[in-house]
Amino acid sequence: MAKKKLRSTAQRRLIVDTFFEGGAHLTIEDLLKEVRAHDRGIGYATVYRTLKLLAECGVASERRFGDGLSRYELADGEDDHHDHLICTRCNSITEFEEPRIEKLQDAVATRYGFRVTSHKHEMYGVCAKCQAEEKRSVAS
Repeated sequence: MAKKKLRSTAQRRLIVDTFFEGGAHLTIEDLLKEVRAHDRGIGYATVYRTLKLLAECGVASERRFGDGLSRYELADGEDDHHDHLICTRCNSITEFEEPRIEKLQDAVATRYGFRVTSHKHEMYGVCAKCQAEEKRSVAS
């Protein structure tokens, strides 16, 4: 935030530190709950604005996985990339990296003379845990 000449307040520092420690795919509500455990005076708008600033600075990425919620994760570096498996039952999100998918995407782009500047790959379905629960409920 200093590079963008943004004021660093105690609340912003707490939000940023908590975001970095909190793992991936946090909603604003998730992060608000975490920061309020340390400072009950932090409001929704402060968390919202701070996450938006982190996204604008390229530190965080906003993701939407079809459930109407915005989730935030640390932005990938230039040479880093990951994709997502999203469970449509429990909304769990699993990150994965698969070099063969990346190579295939590069080959498709080359075939069509296309220069890729960014992409995202999301697969929706039912996770192993929910499948096991389905099998148990059918067997009962």
